[in-house]
This record gives sequence, C-alpha cells and structure tokens, in this order.
Amino acid sequence: MLFTLCPWFLIALGSYLLGSIPFGFLAGRICGIDIRTQGSGNIGATNALRVLGKKWGYAVFSCDFLKGLVPVIMAAQWGTYAGVFPASAPGALAGLFVLLGHSFPVWLGFKGGKGIASSAGVIVGLFGVGAFLFCLGSWLLFFSVTRYVSVASIAAAIAVPLSVSVLYFMHRSDWLNLLVAFLMCLLAIWRHRSNITRLRAGTEPRFEKKAGSKQP
Repeated sequence: MLFTLCPWFLIALGSYLLGSIPFGFLAGRICGIDIRTQGSGNIGATNALRVLGKKWGYAVFSCDFLKGLVPVIMAAQWGTYAGVFPASAPGALAGLFVLLGHSFPVWLGFKGGKGIASSAGVIVGLFGVGAFLFCLGSWLLFFSVTRYVSVASIAAAIAVPLSVSVLYFMHRSDWLNLLVAFLMCLLAIWRHRSNITRLRAGTEPRFEKKAGSKQP
C-alpha cells in the first residue's frame, strides 16, 4: 500500500515545490528590488513586466509557464508507463499542486502569485493547445477592450472549464480533467478577489507599461 502511494506523494510534493519557486521575486532580487513592494505587489509575470521591464517580465512568464507545463508532462508520462487509470490522474495531480505551490509558496510565507502564467502551462500540458488558444484568445480580447489585466485573467480562467467542457462532450477529455478545469477556474477567481473588490470600487488600475523603466 505504501509503495503504491509513494509515486503519488512524490508527484504532489515535487510539483508543489517546483510551483513554489518564486521566479518573479528572484528576478526582482537580482535587480535589487523587492517586487512585493513595487507596482501591484504581486510576484507574477505581469508585475515583473511592469516593474522590471520587458526582458525580466518575459523571462518570469516563461519560467512560470514551464513550471506549470513540465511536471504535468512528466507525471503524465509516468502514468502512461505505469498504466494508471484514469490516465489523466497523474497530470491532474501535478497541475493542481503546481498551482497551489505558485499561489502559496512555503518560501514566501504562503503569499504567492495569481497563477495565470503557470495555469497556461498546466492547460497546455493537461488539456492541449486548442484549449490554451481559446483561453489566450479570451485573455487578449478582454485585455484589448478593458486594459485591465485582472479582467482578462478572470475571463481566461472562466474560459478554462468552458473549453474543457467542449472537449468532454466531444469525448476528447474525461471527467477528471473537467473537474480540474473547474477547480483551476475557482482558484484563479478566488486569487483575484482583491482585484474584483477594486473593480467594483472603480480603483483598479489599468495596465500601463513603462518601457525600459524599473518603476511601477
């Protein structure tokens, strides 16, 4: 029994620890800035782009994206090799714990990012490129219309279970992936609760990137 559960525990722990690496915070430290005290105070890619500029913002996004994608793929490959049923279970477990690690990193007192870039990696690894493109399209549409990153991110979060629902009814996904998609959506919206409060109060700032500047 213990031997059977061990791989699952390692997937969960390894995914959480990888997800908890605060690349935005580390990038800020390299630049001599505590990114938690600049801009929105978030350690994610958007605030890194706003505070540190394009080079670091894109680097943080890429690292956060990969830390969502890589453990899902690795876990799925193990599941295929081990003949796990349902086949999506290892990847689903890895995806959820990556996002928990990013949102609640043990290294920063469990105060992490909103998980959008990492979610993008999980979506590609778990649901496929089609679902990712639908979510990306939703993000771009709402961002271009509103200029609110938070609104675009919430729209993309809602697009996750919508896209996976389509895959489910086309018999290209299973119930576990659909459940994970809804959990990802709920986590993302919950992590944006302060943004929602500011949006309702009319105090949420629109995204205005200052190219080449390290100031918010």
